[in-house]
Amino acid sequence: MPPSGRPRRHQPAQMMPLPGRGSSPYDERTTPMGHGGAERRPGPPPRRPEPPARRPMDDGRPPRRRKRWGFGKVLLTLLTVFVVFLAGVWVYLEFSINRVDALADYSGRPVAAEGTNWLIVGSDSRDGLTPEEQEKLVTGDSKAAGGGKRTDTIMVAHIPDNSTKPTLLSLPRDSQVAIPGHGKNKINAAFSIGGPTLLAQTVEGATGLRIDHYAEIGFGGFAKIVDAIGGVHMCVEKPMEDTMTGIKIEPGCQDLQGPQALGFVRMRHSAATPRSDLDRVANQRKFIGALVSEIGSPGTLLNPFSLFPLLSTAPDALTMDSGDHVHNLVGLALAMRGISSGGVVTTTVPVTSGSAENWDKTKSKLLFDALKNDTEIPDSAILT
Repeated sequence: MPPSGRPRRHQPAQMMPLPGRGSSPYDERTTPMGHGGAERRPGPPPRRPEPPARRPMDDGRPPRRRKRWGFGKVLLTLLTVFVVFLAGVWVYLEFSINRVDALADYSGRPVAAEGTNWLIVGSDSRDGLTPEEQEKLVTGDSKAAGGGKRTDTIMVAHIPDNSTKPTLLSLPRDSQVAIPGHGKNKINAAFSIGGPTLLAQTVEGATGLRIDHYAEIGFGGFAKIVDAIGGVHMCVEKPMEDTMTGIKIEPGCQDLQGPQALGFVRMRHSAATPRSDLDRVANQRKFIGALVSEIGSPGTLLNPFSLFPLLSTAPDALTMDSGDHVHNLVGLALAMRGISSGGVVTTTVPVTSGSAENWDKTKSKLLFDALKNDTEIPDSAILT
C-alpha cells in the first residue's frame, strides 16, 4: 500500500491492436521505414469518366443510315440523262437545218394518194467550197458543166402505209420531160431554171405522184457527212476510173472517204459503168443504202467521235422543205435502212434506151400506179 494509506489505483491496461485491425497510438509518432519522415498526403480522388461527346444536331435518336442508290434508281437517272440529251439534239437539228420553200400548191397538182413520197436531190452546187476543196473533191468547173446549179441525183423515196416494201426510185437526170412554162427539156434543167420548187412541180407532173417532203444535199455536204462517220464501207467489183475527172477507185471491199465516195456516186465515164447514167444511178442507190446503214449503226450512234461530228455537219449539209421536221427525216431513214438487205425495192424509171432520155410509157404507168395505190410493183416495171 502507499504511504498515504489509500489504496493504489491501477491504470487500465492498454491492449495492443492486432495487426490489420484499427489504428495504433504509435502511428502518429512513428513513420514507416524508408519514408524519411515525409508527411503522407491523401491521393487525388478518382476521376469520373466523361460522357461521350454529342454529335452536332444530335437529338438523342439513333443516327439514320444513308440510303444507297439501287440499280433501279441508277437506271432511271441514266435514262433521264439520255432523254434530255436526245431532246437537246432534236431541238438543235430542228432549228439548224437549212430550209427552202420547195413544195407549193398550184392548179392541177396531183392529189394525195396512198403512202408518203420524198423527193431526194443531190445537187452539183459548188457554193461554199473553196478552190482547194473543189480540187480535192474533183468537182470540175461549173461553167464547163453548163453553169448554174444542177442535180446529179434525183430520187423519189416512197414509204407505204401498209406492209408492202418501201421503194427508192431513180429518175435519170437526162430524162426528157415537160418543164412547166419552159417546154420539154432534161429533167435536171428544171432545178437549174427554177430551183427546188420548179423541180418538184416537174417531177409531180411527170410521175403523177404528189411529193410530200423534200431533201437536198450538195457536193461539199455529202463529202463532209461521209468523212464525219469515218467513211462508208463498200465492195467495189471492178476497177473504176473516170476518164472525165480522173478519179480512180481500186476493186475490193474498202472504206470510201469523202472524195472517193463523191467520185463513186458521180462516175459514169468508166469501163465499170458501160450503161453510163443507168449504172451511175444504180451505184447511187447502193451507196445510199450503205450510208444509211452506217449512220444508223451502234458504231456511229454510240461513238461520240462519230456522232458529234455528224451532228455538227448535218445542218449545213442538208436542206429540207420549210414544212418538214426532224421526225419526218427520221421516218425516211428508218424506212430506207433495208436497202442493203433487200427490204427496199430499188429501181429506175423504165426507159426505152441506154441513153435514159425517154421513159417507157406503159411500164412507167404500171410503176407509178403501184406507188399511188401501195401495191407491189410488177416485175416488168422494175429496172435494176
